[in-house]
Amino acid sequence: MSVRTRRGKRRQLKNEINVVPYIDVMLVLLIIFMVTAPLMNLGTDINLPDSNARSLEAPEDPLVISVYADGALALMLEGDNQSVTRDDLLVRLRAINNQNPGAAVLINGDGAASYQQIMHALDAVNDAGITRVSLISRPVEAGL
Repeated sequence: MSVRTRRGKRRQLKNEINVVPYIDVMLVLLIIFMVTAPLMNLGTDINLPDSNARSLEAPEDPLVISVYADGALALMLEGDNQSVTRDDLLVRLRAINNQNPGAAVLINGDGAASYQQIMHALDAVNDAGITRVSLISRPVEAGL
């Protein structure tokens, strides 16, 4: 298909899609997601202890047990953090271990929590029969 101009020349029509506006929208969305992603809070605030240990691969859908500075316990299941007692924690961990014997547990201990409180959480995991247990820590910053 051709079109005539004022001077009588024939010019071919271009049948192309202008993708520049789509790229602009994509870049704006990318910036929005990059800014908002760090602001999402996916748990509770715990001051993790520092460690030089190298990180391991995180298991899929791990159970996270949080030990707070005052000794309170919380169990995070599917993104929902629920406060529990030690006995309730033991019952829930046994039920989870019966359904999924390969379940992995991560213990998120506050840096100000006593070693004994974290050991109580480890004992509950051990009493439930779960063998895949890891402790969560924060990497040491370079300036320290």
